[in-house]
Amino acid sequence: SLILGTSITISSNHWIMAWAGLEINTLAILPLIAQSHHPRAIEAATKYFLTQAAASTLMLFSSMTNAWYTGQWDIAQLTHPTSCLILTSAIAMKLGLVPFHFWFPEVLQGSPLTTGLLLSTIMKFPPMTLFYMTSHSLNPTLLTCMAVSSAALGGWMGLNQTQIRKILAFSSIAHLGWMTIIIAYNPKLTLLNFYLYTLMTAATFLTLNTIKATKLSTLMTTWTKAPSLNAMLLLTLLSLAGLPPLTGFIPKWLIIQELTKQNMAPMATMISLLSLLGLFFYLRLAYCATITLPPHTTNHMKQWHINKPTNTSIAILTTVSTLLLPI
Repeated sequence: SLILGTSITISSNHWIMAWAGLEINTLAILPLIAQSHHPRAIEAATKYFLTQAAASTLMLFSSMTNAWYTGQWDIAQLTHPTSCLILTSAIAMKLGLVPFHFWFPEVLQGSPLTTGLLLSTIMKFPPMTLFYMTSHSLNPTLLTCMAVSSAALGGWMGLNQTQIRKILAFSSIAHLGWMTIIIAYNPKLTLLNFYLYTLMTAATFLTLNTIKATKLSTLMTTWTKAPSLNAMLLLTLLSLAGLPPLTGFIPKWLIIQELTKQNMAPMATMISLLSLLGLFFYLRLAYCATITLPPHTTNHMKQWHINKPTNTSIAILTTVSTLLLPI
């Protein structure tokens, strides 16, 4: 159902079809979030359902407003300013952009790591495609404001977290800020950023799923489980932070270049400085994962080494998410 909903949305030209695909998507991910039957998982599923339903309704409302005024049901021909504003807020709710970001860390914290991966990558893809198709008619000032505030809040709120899933949620919000700032000027860069972000996040989530770490304190003792995988986790996290020789630097570099071409150098400077906040918590994750040794007390038990070889997909993903730029 997830694949079906996603493909319906990304291949549709009509607003109703896009809406139907998003609804199928929302309903398909709910059992995946709530599958552990833990109260927090149920709460996460409920929060997710309510926000996504509200966002879908807003999207339907914006397209109907547009159809009412212009007689057009085509996605690419969204021209009426009111419906453009409503659509921007609906997609921001779908994606978890500031000021509609509150649901995302909570939902990610309540769901298992693999579902968290789906939530932060595949579930962001249909709204992204709608963004891409309507990007020429949206309001650039609004998008830029939302983008900069997303980068800021994604950085600031991630600083004080100890739960890895919440940290990754705030990192996702910050990355969405980078994608949104460029969408009005060069939508292809948004898609590039999204694809590379998906690669790096998939590598991170799958690694964490292999070593079964969800908190910073458990991450400290996991290096004995799979030492080489943890060393690669260090590089993948630095790549997510966007440090130069690694893959994560490509979208940042191109976006800053494009913003300077559009005479938006102050915005480029601001969003680059705000990404340093993110760098801090990525470094803390990396530090806990590989660089620190826990104090040798009885409550820090050394973990057993994982005996089976690392999954091939994780190997490919970590390699790609660190080495694309040098190659």
